[in-house]
Parts: sequence; structure tokens; C-alpha cells
Amino acid sequence: MTVKRTTTRTIKVDALARVEGEGAITITFKGRVPLSAQLRIFEPPRFFEGFLQGRAITEVPDLTARICGICPVAYQMSSVHALERALGVTVTPEIRALRRLLYCGEWIESHVLHMVMLHAPDFLGFPDGITLAKTHGDLVRNALRVKKAGNAMVRLLGGREIHPINVRLGGFYKVPDVDKFRAMVPELTWARDTLCAIVKEMARWNFPDFERDHIYVSLRHPDEYPFNEGRVVSSNGLDIPVDAWDQHFREEHVQHSTALHCGMVGHGPYLVGPLARFNLNADKLRPVALALARDIGLKAPVHNPFKMLLVRGVETVHALDEALGIIAEMRPRQQDHVPCPPRAGVGMAATEAPRGLLFHHYRVDDEGLVETARIVPPTSQNQPSIEKDLLAIAARLPDMDHAAATTLAEQTVRNHDPCISCSTHFLKLTLRQEQDPIP
Repeated sequence: MTVKRTTTRTIKVDALARVEGEGAITITFKGRVPLSAQLRIFEPPRFFEGFLQGRAITEVPDLTARICGICPVAYQMSSVHALERALGVTVTPEIRALRRLLYCGEWIESHVLHMVMLHAPDFLGFPDGITLAKTHGDLVRNALRVKKAGNAMVRLLGGREIHPINVRLGGFYKVPDVDKFRAMVPELTWARDTLCAIVKEMARWNFPDFERDHIYVSLRHPDEYPFNEGRVVSSNGLDIPVDAWDQHFREEHVQHSTALHCGMVGHGPYLVGPLARFNLNADKLRPVALALARDIGLKAPVHNPFKMLLVRGVETVHALDEALGIIAEMRPRQQDHVPCPPRAGVGMAATEAPRGLLFHHYRVDDEGLVETARIVPPTSQNQPSIEKDLLAIAARLPDMDHAAATTLAEQTVRNHDPCISCSTHFLKLTLRQEQDPIP
């Protein structure tokens, strides 16, 4: 379908269930040339940073977990790390390993949910995961079983699958008996091996021929693939401690979004998430995950955002294998937590949520009350880069029919698994000529 100069073209999807949150796309053309692309986010602000003020620091992990039902562990981990730094607290190596184990569970459940139920339908030509299951029942059943293994890990260590309640400053309220973790080994081993086979099959799917060289930003740790700790690094040479974040990154309001846009000072948009982590840390993957990447021809740097599907698969295999490694080294009795006496201080931390780097910054008083809080979620960081992906792909839309253009625009956003509600349901696409009035 050709877009004429005087025609306004609107494609609506009022309740797209495969992206979390509410938003819209507007792409403006002059003739056949795309001039601008906006990912418009219009959910109301949620004010978490405001109502954390005056709260006791002991309440913060449970409160921040409520920001997201898919990645609550990321918000908990970022908050406890930042607050422990404000308090001058260092946890034991055993507690640190348990936190990585909890993060493994979240990566498994979140990545597999997105890969198979939300993203795979785009590649296989189905409107949703339910329809996909009618002809690809084994894929869906196996993927949901893998996801269930991640859920079980979060439930065991976090107290429940959604919004865990066992996380506290200094560690956990109660660490389960080691035998309960060891009982998970057979299922985790099955899940790792099964997911390797699923990812190899996915690698045979058709991926759009589309590349864009983003600036990639992630954590990097000298000894491990990043979850909870590390320096902030980028593909253009940035290498800073987390507490230097504010010197290099800036948030700003834009008219078309209730989510702040975050950019790198002097460089503009950048990308966080699976592609960034893989491109900057592939050498830190566990051997089974690195071998899988090689088997499917995935080599850093990867610049095709549609192949994020495969990178998530590799990361999930890594998480499953790391979980098995942590459980294998567990001692019979684990310390639950270390003391965290209140004191005045400032603490910053970043962890790697499934969707990308998540930054928290707190100032607390000497009674252990939060004075200020700031949270920078992955989707607000990725929103400008998503818009640039849309603008780059938009040149293909005038030659496509209505349904195909909508699908490609949706998938371009869905590549990034945006959690719009975290920053803030999607999608309405408008292709508008330059002279058309802006609504």
C-alpha cells in the first residue's frame, strides 16, 4: 500500500496483550520519507520515588518490588544494594551467591515468557501465544515448564513467585534448607538442556534483515556475567563506577511521554538490555551458554535487534547453568542476613533487570528514613533508541499493506520487551504526512 502525500494513515491496536503497558506509535512522513517516530507513553505517573520519601529503609525492598510484577527481583536487588552502600554494609559471599540465584530465577521466568508467549508469534505468523499453542504445542508446553522452573526458584528463595517477601536489607529473612534447593537440580538440568534445543530451533526462523549500531550500555564484572554488581561500561569507551552515573547520564521530560527519556551526556540515545549485555560481556558467559551462541552463529557484536530473541535464549541457558552451579556449592547451613544498623548516608547501585540496567539512588537520614529516592528503569533508557529503530524501519512501511506495516512496527518495539508500566498497554500506529495537524 502506497502512502500518498495528502493521506493520513492510522493503524490501531487498542489492546495489544504482548507488550506490558499503554502507549502508541506515531510516525510522520513527508511523501514517502519518514521524518519522525514517537513511542508515545501516556500511562499516568506512578510516583514511587515520591512515596518512598519518609519511609523506613526496611520497607523499601517490599515497596520497590511492587513496581513490576514481572521483574520485582530487579527492583528489590537494586534497592538493597544501594541502601546497603549508604549504610556501609557488606554481605557475606554466601548471601551474595543467593542473590544471584534469585536473579537467575527472575531472568528465566521473564525471558522465557517474552521469547515464546510474546515474541515467537511475530516470527511464526500468529496473533498470540494461545493461537501459537494450537500448532506448536510442544514448544509452548516445554517453554512454560522451563518458565515454571524459574518461578519455583523465586518462590523458594523469595517466599512467593510475584513480589517476593523474603528479601531484606542484609540478606533474607530466612534461607531455605539446602536440600530444598538440591531437589530442584533435576528440573533445572532438564530446563537447561531443553532450552538449548528450543533456541537452536528458533535460530532457524527468518529474522528481518535490519541492523543498527547502537551505543550499548551495561554492567561489567571482572569475573562473571552481570547480575547485581559491576562497573557501568559502554561500547563507546565509558567505564565508570556506578556512583559516577549522574555525571554521564541525564533524564529529561519529552512532550509525548509520561516516562522520562534518559540519554548519555554528549552522545544521546543508548541501549540497555540483552544485546548490550551480550555485546559487552559475551566472554563472561558460562561455557554451555557460550557454546550455544557459537552453535547458532551468534557472535558479539550483534546489531540486529530482532535477534534479541536468540540472545535472551542464550542468557536464559546461562542463568539455568549458573543456578545449578550455585546450588552445587551450597553449604548445609546458610546465614540469613547481616546486621544493617541505620545511619545517614547516600547509596547508589545498578543491577541488570531482564530488560536492562536499572539504577537506584537513595539518601537516608540517621534514623534510617528515606530522604530522597530516584529510580531509572530500563525502558525509560531504551525509549529514545526504540524510536530510532522505528524511524529506521519506517522506510519499509509505505510499500507494505496495512496489516503487514502494523505488524512490523509492533515487532520493532516488541524486540525490546518494553515494560511500559515500569516507566509506563500498546499499540496505536499513526503514519502521518508532514502537513497533517498533530492531534
